[in-house]
Amino acid sequence: MELLDCVASILEYGPICDHCLGRMFGKRSHSLGNDERGRALRITGAIARDVPFAPETEICWICSGLFEELDSWADRVAAALEGIEFDTLLIGCRVPPLITESEEMVWTDLSLTHPEPLKAEFNREVGKRVSARTGHEVDFKQPDVVAIADLARGGVEVQISPLFIYGRYWKYERGIPQTRWHCRVCRGKGCERCGFTGKMYADSVEELIARPLIAAFSAEDAVLHGAGREDIDARMLGTGRPFVIEVVAPTTRHHDLSALQEAVNRSAGGRVAVMLDHISDRREVETIKSEKAHKKYSILVEIEGAFSKEEVQTALKTLEGVTIHQRTPARVSHRRSDRVRKRHVKEIECVGVQDGKFLIEVLGEAGLYIKELISGDGGRTTPSLTEILGAAARVTSLDVVMVEAVVPETRPPQQMNTE
Repeated sequence: MELLDCVASILEYGPICDHCLGRMFGKRSHSLGNDERGRALRITGAIARDVPFAPETEICWICSGLFEELDSWADRVAAALEGIEFDTLLIGCRVPPLITESEEMVWTDLSLTHPEPLKAEFNREVGKRVSARTGHEVDFKQPDVVAIADLARGGVEVQISPLFIYGRYWKYERGIPQTRWHCRVCRGKGCERCGFTGKMYADSVEELIARPLIAAFSAEDAVLHGAGREDIDARMLGTGRPFVIEVVAPTTRHHDLSALQEAVNRSAGGRVAVMLDHISDRREVETIKSEKAHKKYSILVEIEGAFSKEEVQTALKTLEGVTIHQRTPARVSHRRSDRVRKRHVKEIECVGVQDGKFLIEVLGEAGLYIKELISGDGGRTTPSLTEILGAAARVTSLDVVMVEAVVPETRPPQQMNTE
């Protein structure tokens, strides 16, 4: 169908504004706005038919006059964003089904190949106006805030993008889980078993880090993403564990990281310490979660019977470099699938004796169960130190002293102490 014939057919549907008319050909002649394009098509059609030009004065049957309210919508969005600190924004909208069905009916009936949806024009035009009002730029990829206009109800919903901070943490107190554990009985609702806290443990590394950050950013929550995790009874020492903390819905975004670090370390009271390195993003979260980092442990091992350091060292060396077959440990079998994992011990040696217990350092492949490497877990891990010695061995204390760096290694905050 020729262009002017197509325009004439569109006008037969009913009164249509310049925006909606121009949008039917929105992906042609990119130097024009849709309203300019629509007016030009209307004028050209009048000239071609040799009839007087008459601007459309009736309410548009597609948008019902929506594009006359762009400034009003921009004001509503700007008002909804007041009190929120942000640098970049994006506008979205929820379009009533009737509008979508109406414009798509025209596209289909006339086989239009270059239309632009109303949603796209509305978002662009309101975005330009809000950007001018607030002084902040539109970002289509990673905006700090997204304002969604509900065209049917007249309201604006604001979605605040999370803020990510990369760092490392050190855990100096045993008995603290890495993340919040909901009570197994009430699933977080609160009951007698958990003292109506909804939690299995009063604190976690996640909460000790999160509380000052939630307060500083006036956020809804903060979620810890760690590069692996240590057992609840293990300390995290040495170079610390890499993590990214996700600050959920922060109403402020600009804070000095050194001041935040000091606030977290002061609040944690020596139980946990952090080094906050840089502002991160979701891609780094994915990197941390997928990184298969080697870990180094310092453990104290109790062995039944009389063994010398040299005998223990000889037994340990038989574990080095061989394939360790580990069935899911009995202690975690209630929450993890029962399967056999193959892992390797990179390095292992006995470095001393303390109070009759052997001090052993282990560098293990990611996913290696250290306690079971020593005890054998009733035959679920093989080979093991228990199997090689022919005597029961068990870990009495465990500290993580190194997690392979995802970014360059850092030193722990100087104010921290160890046991």
